[in-house]
Order: sequence, then structure tokens, then C-alpha cells
Amino acid sequence: MLKLTPILLLIGYGLVMFWFSSWRTRKELDQRSSPLADARLKTLTDRFADAIGVQKVLVHIYEIEPVNGLAAPDGRIFITRGFYNKYRQGEVSAEEMSTVIAHELGHVALGHTRKRMIDFSGTNAIRMALATIFNRFLPGLGVIVANFITTLLMARLSRDDEYEADAYASALLVKAGIGTEPQKSLFRKLDRLVGMGGGAPAWMMSHPKTEDRIRAIEENEARWQISPGP
Repeated sequence: MLKLTPILLLIGYGLVMFWFSSWRTRKELDQRSSPLADARLKTLTDRFADAIGVQKVLVHIYEIEPVNGLAAPDGRIFITRGFYNKYRQGEVSAEEMSTVIAHELGHVALGHTRKRMIDFSGTNAIRMALATIFNRFLPGLGVIVANFITTLLMARLSRDDEYEADAYASALLVKAGIGTEPQKSLFRKLDRLVGMGGGAPAWMMSHPKTEDRIRAIEENEARWQISPGP
């Protein structure tokens, strides 16, 4: 038991840090967001609500400029003001924007926030353990090596979550009668919308590469034997 104590303490520390980060995020979102009021998008989210058997799907606008969507730790769905402006300017269609909402609903439905808490706590313990081991052989560099390894691990876990949320969104879009074509067309636009260039190597990225995400959607379509929709 005594041998496990340092590991348990590290996991506990990770849980506390994740809880504190979630609390700060929730407070920030409370202060800088408001309910989305858009008739066209509501028509589409009402179709999602019917498909999953809930009364309504609530979406909020987060008042920041970066193009993004997110699912808060408490299950709320957010679209950033910057992303919403792209939609209002005609760069993104209502159907394409709805795929972002479907994707974030996937994160909520699949419990990814809770999973990330466990992943964060576990990798924090791994990071500290590796740093201790590597420092014996690489004094001064052990922490850097440990951080690099755990960063790769977290990136891989994050990419897995994104694929799962994409698949959930595809299924929901099909069930709601929207189809997956808007999902794929948005991905083709995404690098330009968010201002990304070549970026980091795929194995260091927290999100899969665009072509890989589209390929996964098409593989799901083939497996489910469905058409991509309108």
C-alpha cells in the first residue's frame, strides 16, 4: 500500500487540478455567453431533439473570436461568436453549423468530459513517474522527455474522442434527415476558417487531420450502407 501512495497522490492531484480547470471554464462561460437565438439553426436543432428524444437542444454563444465549438463540463453546448459570424457572413451554411452542434452533442452523450478527467489524472501520474525515472539517467532532461511522451499520449486519446464524436454526429445527422454531406463540406473548409496552415505532425495533434476525418465518415457510411444525404 505504501508503494502505491505516491501514485494515488499524483492521481488525486490531477483530479483536483482538472476540477479547478473545469470550475474556471464554467465560470468563464457563465460570464461570457448567452443563449443562441437563430430561427434557422433552431429548426435544425429541433430535428436533433426529435431524433434523440429530448424536448429541445440548447445552444449558447461564447463571446470569443476564435472559430470553435465546445461542450462544457456541465454538458452545455457552445458555438463561439467568431464561428457564428462565419455563418452569418455566409461562409458556413446552417446545415454545416448544425454538424458542429451534433459533434459537441456527441462529446456530451459519450461522456468525454468525464473520460478526459480520468485521462488527465492518469497521464499526470504517468508524467511524474516517468520524470522521476528519466531524471536518474538524464539529469535535467527527464521532465522534458516525460512531458513529450505524455503529450503524445494525450493527443492520441483526444483524437480517439474526436473520431467517436464525429461518428455520433454522422449518425445523428442521418437520423435527423440532414445527412453527412454538410459535415464533410465543413471539414473541407475548416483549416481556412480557423487559419491553420501545415501545422504540427498528425501524431502530435489533438484533432485528426481533415482528410482522415472525412475518410472515417465515408467508411461509416459504407458500413452503415447509407447515402451521405442532401
